[in-house]
Amino acid sequence: MDLKTSVSVSATGLRAQALRMRVIAENLANQDSVADTPGGTPYRRKVATFHAELDRATGGTGVEVKNVTTDRSDFTRVYQPGNPAADEKGYVLKPNVNGLVEAADMRAAQRAYEANLSAIEAAKGMTMRTIDLLK
Repeated sequence: MDLKTSVSVSATGLRAQALRMRVIAENLANQDSVADTPGGTPYRRKVATFHAELDRATGGTGVEVKNVTTDRSDFTRVYQPGNPAADEKGYVLKPNVNGLVEAADMRAAQRAYEANLSAIEAAKGMTMRTIDLLK
């Protein structure tokens, strides 16, 4: 694999992990939100999924975002009869977002982003050393 291809593959990883971090940030921002109407459904957690994509121009296999889907797991019910979003029994549905899970996912996305950035820096360093040798 040549340096241009390796940088291109790492760049697709950077874009994918940046999107993943944006989705996680949206989940964290909405983890305490409730429905607009009594008994309504609150925010649903979103999850970014990826797949390998062959770049025919370079021959490298990069990462592409397949889609951003909603997590279909159950909402939590909390008894809050004074809440405007409470149903007739006084229960409020809370989003299916777990802050600890999101923090762990954010950390994993951050590390993957840093790994791709390091790969690009290594390719850049190898290119600069090659140019220095050719002088």
